[in-house]
Amino acid sequence: MLQKFDERNRDLIVNIAGRLEHRDRAGVSPFDSVVQGGDAVWEGLRLYDGRIFKLDEHLDRLRKSALALAFAAIPTHEEIIQEIRRTLEANGMRDGVHIRLTLTRGVKVTSGMDPRLNQSGPTLIVLAEFKAPVYDKSGLKLVTSTWRRPAPDVLDPLVHHNNLLNSILAKIQANAAGADDALMLDPRGFVAETNATHVFVAAGGAVLTPRLVACPAGITRTTVLGLCEEAGVAYSERDLSLTGVYSADEMFCTGTMGELAPVVEVDGRPIGAGGAGPVYERLSRAFQELTAREGVCVVD
Repeated sequence: MLQKFDERNRDLIVNIAGRLEHRDRAGVSPFDSVVQGGDAVWEGLRLYDGRIFKLDEHLDRLRKSALALAFAAIPTHEEIIQEIRRTLEANGMRDGVHIRLTLTRGVKVTSGMDPRLNQSGPTLIVLAEFKAPVYDKSGLKLVTSTWRRPAPDVLDPLVHHNNLLNSILAKIQANAAGADDALMLDPRGFVAETNATHVFVAAGGAVLTPRLVACPAGITRTTVLGLCEEAGVAYSERDLSLTGVYSADEMFCTGTMGELAPVVEVDGRPIGAGGAGPVYERLSRAFQELTAREGVCVVD
């Protein structure tokens, strides 16, 4: 799976600290904390017909992550939404758009790790692209990575931070193996998530997903659990081993970038019948119906 360039994005206008600039001229200072040490937090949003799905939940998570990293100043939800609106308007965007929000600790007075060197406030970056869900809905193939997801005592996954090298190393392994993505385990050997998404399995009609031990509190993950409850589908958050994955009837992954997508193979083994299963199909339809009617209006 490799994303392709969308010609509609050739002349994108990017918003950096309130400055609207062409993608070829946009940039952050080499003294910015995101350059110096990946010292930033981020969110991925999706725009559906002028509405951003679960916008408040995403902004709440962004704020919690920034607080956890002791950012001295954090823009309000209203301030961030205003910059999102300006960016979408500048690009003439209304639908089929993915938005990457990045909030860095800001520009340092001199190069260094110490947050006390940040004396000019945070940098907000709004990158909006025309981008359909990126995963092939006919099914993904995963390979288990040797790289583990860190536990909270190493790097708490509840902080939605920009330090993504762990995920990138796992993705390199998946690419080398000819897989779409990598399945990652926690330090105990239980399934955490993929390098980019949360995972679910269905077994005996029930839906199972890993506990939040070494994976973030996903917005789409929470939404899917809510859809299970509404539909009367039994679900559980529990430790899930690879044996449970290999023997599952179905498997699928979730995330804002790709919505819901079935997993048909893990480590060369077909999952269930090797295609999208009925539980996935039911939840995917329910998710599409939900995104078609809910969200915060940001484009008139």
